Amino acid sequence: MNTSTAPSSHASRAPAAPPGARAPFGEHLRHWRQHRRLSQQGLALEADISTRHLSYVETGRAQPSREMVLRLAERLSVPLRERNALLVAAGFAPMYQARPLNHPDLAAARQAVELVLQGHEPNPALAVDRHWNLVAANAIVPLLLEGVAPHLLAPPVNVLRLSLHPEGLGPRLANAAQWRAHLLHRLQQQIAATADHQLQALHDEIATYPCQGDEDASHGTAPGSHIAVPFELHTSLGKLSFISTITIFGTPVDVTLQELAVESFFPADAATKTALANMRAVGSH
Repeated sequence: MNTSTAPSSHASRAPAAPPGARAPFGEHLRHWRQHRRLSQQGLALEADISTRHLSYVETGRAQPSREMVLRLAERLSVPLRERNALLVAAGFAPMYQARPLNHPDLAAARQAVELVLQGHEPNPALAVDRHWNLVAANAIVPLLLEGVAPHLLAPPVNVLRLSLHPEGLGPRLANAAQWRAHLLHRLQQQIAATADHQLQALHDEIATYPCQGDEDASHGTAPGSHIAVPFELHTSLGKLSFISTITIFGTPVDVTLQELAVESFFPADAATKTALANMRAVGSH
């Protein structure tokens, strides 16, 4: 697993609707080429094919080989889930499996995730899927959710909705405007990379939430102006301040693993470190 930051691309608008399941390969290819803002000539140069041949493939006058489908998908940085769609549209079998994390073949990956989560205690850590739904969490995370409305904790638990919702952690955020701007920016980056309309819907939803907490909205800073944006939360043990890292699998060949991310939170100050140790001690009794 690799520690990674979000991609630098930025979505200033919602992505175009992806082609339907029965759409021809050329339509899928054109969608991803335009989403990446590449001309036919630009993509042809990157994929080392002629512009004419690429044009023929997009219009359906030529059929790509399996090798070409994979080469074009690689040059366009298409996610594994969508690479399968490209292969099927071109008449080939999917290449990447999408097994649930509890599948026996993913036992080693599941164990790695559990070791990261448990080994991070007494600091909070959680694993999420591509839509930021909670997959797993260590024992510290539930201790931070005091007062959250039950409906937000009913599966599937969306951690972005939970962190900003007025019935979630929103009112307890000490830097609400800053954290909200940070999360929306992260979602925009992910949308730019994946063209996922469910993520766009999530972005649009949480963008409507009121900016709660005790920080004036004018204190929200522009994304990218900090090396690490803190997550600051009021608790019964005082204000806790965290910085976080995202861990992903480095060379996944399974759709589920590519879409899985572990977010680990670290104390940003001595007071938070002490409070977390006390919180775990209380929670273990």
